[in-house]
Amino acid sequence: MIFSVQVKVMPLKELLDPQGKAVLGGLTNLDLRSIKDVRIGKNIALQIEAETAEQARAAAEEATKKLLANPVMEYFEIEIS
Repeated sequence: MIFSVQVKVMPLKELLDPQGKAVLGGLTNLDLRSIKDVRIGKNIALQIEAETAEQARAAAEEATKKLLANPVMEYFEIEIS
């Protein structure tokens, strides 16, 4: 069975997000002052062949921990559909 998996990777809340700050500055310059914070992350779509959703989640988690996210600077969420 093929599972569609979305991995959302975001910078840790405690860390500075330079991309987010740059975008927030641009939005402020465009007079969009109601936006108070911006965080930039990654959304990764995977197609995983597995027998169960649990196996697909385990494969996605392994791939994310080994390559897709840096646990020192980022956290991640996995959604399977």
